[in-house]
Amino acid sequence: MHMEKGQVNIRINELRDIINDANRRYYVENSPILSDYEFDMLLKELEALERQYPEFITPDSPTQKVGSDRKREFEQYPHRYPMLSLGNTYDMTEVEAFADRAVKGIGNSFTFSCELKFDGTAICLTYRNGRLYRALTRGDGSVGDDVTANVRNISNIPQELTAPAGFEPSQQKPAPWPEEFEIRGEIYMPWAAFDRLNQEREKDDEQPFANPRNAASGSLKLIDSSMVTNRGLECTLYHILGEALPYQTHDEALKAAESWGLPVSDKRKICRTIDEIEDFITYWNTERKNLPFATDGIVIKVNELPYQEELGYTAKFPRWAVAYKFKAEQALTKLISIDYQVGRTGAVTPVANLEPVQLSGTVVKRASLHNEEQMRIHDIHIGDYVYVEKGGEIIPKITGVELSQRGPDVVLPHFPQTCPDCGTELIRDEEEAKAFCPNQGGCPTQIKGRLIHFLSRKAMNVIAGDATIEQLFNRALVWNVADFYELRKEHLLTLEGWKERSAERFLGSLEESKKTPFERVLYALGIRYVGEATAKGVAAHFGNIDAIASASMDDLLKVDDVGQVIAESIYEYFRDEANMEVISRLKGYGLRFEMDERPEKLSATLEGKTIVISGNFSIPRDEMKALIVAHGGKNSGSISKKTSYLLAGEKAGPEKLKKAEALDVPIISENEFMGMLAINVEDHVTEDNEPTLF
Repeated sequence: MHMEKGQVNIRINELRDIINDANRRYYVENSPILSDYEFDMLLKELEALERQYPEFITPDSPTQKVGSDRKREFEQYPHRYPMLSLGNTYDMTEVEAFADRAVKGIGNSFTFSCELKFDGTAICLTYRNGRLYRALTRGDGSVGDDVTANVRNISNIPQELTAPAGFEPSQQKPAPWPEEFEIRGEIYMPWAAFDRLNQEREKDDEQPFANPRNAASGSLKLIDSSMVTNRGLECTLYHILGEALPYQTHDEALKAAESWGLPVSDKRKICRTIDEIEDFITYWNTERKNLPFATDGIVIKVNELPYQEELGYTAKFPRWAVAYKFKAEQALTKLISIDYQVGRTGAVTPVANLEPVQLSGTVVKRASLHNEEQMRIHDIHIGDYVYVEKGGEIIPKITGVELSQRGPDVVLPHFPQTCPDCGTELIRDEEEAKAFCPNQGGCPTQIKGRLIHFLSRKAMNVIAGDATIEQLFNRALVWNVADFYELRKEHLLTLEGWKERSAERFLGSLEESKKTPFERVLYALGIRYVGEATAKGVAAHFGNIDAIASASMDDLLKVDDVGQVIAESIYEYFRDEANMEVISRLKGYGLRFEMDERPEKLSATLEGKTIVISGNFSIPRDEMKALIVAHGGKNSGSISKKTSYLLAGEKAGPEKLKKAEALDVPIISENEFMGMLAINVEDHVTEDNEPTLF
């Protein structure tokens, strides 16, 4: 279906918000709201739109970065080598395409290593002189949380390596392992430990974990490291890194690691042809159901390490590996009834109540029906037997009806005409195939949704759970976001389960939130269609809230990536007296409604120039980007007709070079770029050879 450019931008921003929220819930809160398949399809849709409309790509798009699991309770350290995700597919033809690209890129004979893809949480272990030195989570791919104390309580991770049988140390070779190396893998929770943990949580009236992956990730982030011992976590390692490692193949490196006592999976195979790869995938797609732990696919890697290096990386993925993900498992069960739930934006979603059924190791009782159109497409009736898919995620989906089991007493459901929460007549958005409650100011569910959004991590980052906000709303202590800043300790102590300590933490977190930068405050207001990226752009363009409030439609349309629909939404928001009153109160409480003073530009040499950088330089890439901005230029992540220059360093991406040539975009070297700025790189290198920011 053809979309206008403005609609494309809206869809891109909507997808980014959905994906960023899903990443936060998956990596940080360990409570996913999307299935792996649904998440991957949304990401693929976003990637396709950004390829078609590269002018809408921004550096903070989830297509340009790895999801982050970082938490402020832990010390954080940079990864010595970036910790990237894997490109994934559900289609064997794409695996074949990956293999073909590898053959063309390498040109010589080579092999593939095929391995199980463990459904856990990624970990990076560093060993120094044979002892465990540090354990970091993936974090955002560049920086991870230090969970060493917790990892020391996982029984199959050795604190000290052991020499293989028959090894005789000598003066030339005192140990069989490198002096320092990293090894990466997955920490997971076997099904037995998962079931035991959830039984204990249910006895204590605690929310059970949705799946073993969430349980493993949550356990790894426990503040009390002694509690990790009883969680039954295990680890499998699959990738070794270090300087001048003496291995020619990935398989050889893993065999060496195994000989030192490190836990390496024996469920891997060296394959030489695509047929052998397909046989391995087919075997494990069935056999995985007999494993004592969750696995969600097969990872295919180029086995020869020099060829891995030759193929290199994209911004997010290694080009020498791909993950084939198993299709979600299905179950057949009876649909008992349908609830209609109202979301933060007013969208009404049907949710099916099912006869409990085992699926992917968990009991499924509820499933999403998406929207009214999907109910019609599947011809859903209450009392039908329906197919449910779930790949270990928290919200399974109904994918079809078994008509052969339809009985005479089934009932055709009728989507409500009025809001199930406040009774307001619903409006239909035919393009989005959704029904909305327009009562934003009076619908309790929408109000609570906005309150939750305001305090969320990427907005004001206040320590508060959904249950807390529910209690505050139900006791009439908060109605809009400004009310949070009038709360006192005596109010909080009336809440169920609250003590002095929890009240003080909450109030302290509220006070800390007053330091939140303006662009995040603007995002926190919850203006429809204004996601993180849009909020940053609008805040940077206007500089303060008053300028945004007084902006005309024409003024708003001048902001990069703001189209007609977003401009109308922002314009209408600031014409609502109730919204302006809330903003006035928030100003009075000391929230920040203007941008920090921008650093003085070094020059206007690059004014009006858009520059894409690719490859390695004599200074870190972030400093190169900062240098572009300091001289008036703008960074972009992708090449388009609007690109002024491609700044190409060593090992610049061949695709970017090819596209620049096709679009006649000038390609300049680092020396040429520095010459434009009349800068000598050597003048900005410190005594320890670390470049300084220009």
